[in-house]
Amino acid sequence: MNSTISEIALSVARLTSYLQDLLEGDRRLQSLWVTGEVASVSEHPSGTYFTLCDADKSAAIRCVVWKSQRQKLIEKPTKGAKLLVMGSLRVYKVRGEYQLTVSQSLPAGEGLQALRLQQLRSRLEAEGLFSPARKRPIPTHPKIVAVVTSDTSAAWGDIQRTLAQRYPGLQVLLSPTGVQGELAPVAIVRAIARVELDGRADLIILGRGGGAAEDLASFNDERVVRAIANCAIPIITGIGHERDESLADLVADRRAHTPTAAAEQAVPNLADIYLQHRQRIIHLANAVRVKFQTEEQHLQLLQNRLKRLPVTSRSLQQASGKLEVLQEKLSALNPAAVLERGYAAVIQSDATIVRTTEGLVLGEELTVKLSRGILKVKIVEILDAEKSYD
Repeated sequence: MNSTISEIALSVARLTSYLQDLLEGDRRLQSLWVTGEVASVSEHPSGTYFTLCDADKSAAIRCVVWKSQRQKLIEKPTKGAKLLVMGSLRVYKVRGEYQLTVSQSLPAGEGLQALRLQQLRSRLEAEGLFSPARKRPIPTHPKIVAVVTSDTSAAWGDIQRTLAQRYPGLQVLLSPTGVQGELAPVAIVRAIARVELDGRADLIILGRGGGAAEDLASFNDERVVRAIANCAIPIITGIGHERDESLADLVADRRAHTPTAAAEQAVPNLADIYLQHRQRIIHLANAVRVKFQTEEQHLQLLQNRLKRLPVTSRSLQQASGKLEVLQEKLSALNPAAVLERGYAAVIQSDATIVRTTEGLVLGEELTVKLSRGILKVKIVEILDAEKSYD
């Protein structure tokens, strides 16, 4: 009997090989996802070794990431981290153990959601959806504002009250939608499309009240983000999370931390407009008064000039009369005029004008200047004054 048992008994190596063929030959175990908490980590030159266990520590599995794969991991194994790992099952024959050879590691739970959100954000940002250049201007004085929110939420009441206080008489349209839950993204997209189809509103407020961080899921949905980006009407978001920033906030034309703040950004304060109007009136009145005073001073200056003008005119006439008298006197004294009347000027050789016969000698040459022409004469006789006209 002992001989028979010995003949059918398997060696450890054969049993381990059998289990290796059985496990490693199963296609389902060649690429599988396993989630768990990292219980221990050990770094070696060949790779990273760690143990993954369930939260209650009821089961564990050894894992290894070879050196060539470590840089490809999205999330590195650290003690206490919750991971979602992908790998293949392998049998380690030396110790008769099986282990998971890991090729990828992701954060599990909230960490995985955060990773997916970051990947979506990066992809949409690469498309330019968050670029300031594509954001549309908000109308300064909108005539009709549409609100996309839950009709039973406090946000809807806050928005209505704020708009009525700041801008009485404004027409407000409600496009109701769910803002939380699995169906909310589709509902929000339809509510925005409903406003566009209606065509009356020139501004949209997309809002919801506060809540837990996970309540933002609808506003991080790609469908909602693209609906905001593709909307022809400018959109202001007021999602009610001051610390959190949703993708809807990033793509919106303007964002506010609360629905009330979104309503304040949507319309101006009518009381402020009245105050600004009164200030403009006062400024205009002051400007008119200053202009009037300036023109009045200029007019007074012109009047003073006008008064001085007749005085200047009389002075000019008097000066003109004096000038005429002087001109007449000057004409009378003009030697040329004397010559014109038949007189002549007798000039000695030294340019002295001869006024008397004294000093003249017989044979002296003189120059006689007439009104027209000059004579050269020689003295042949000098007569006394008494005999000169006999």
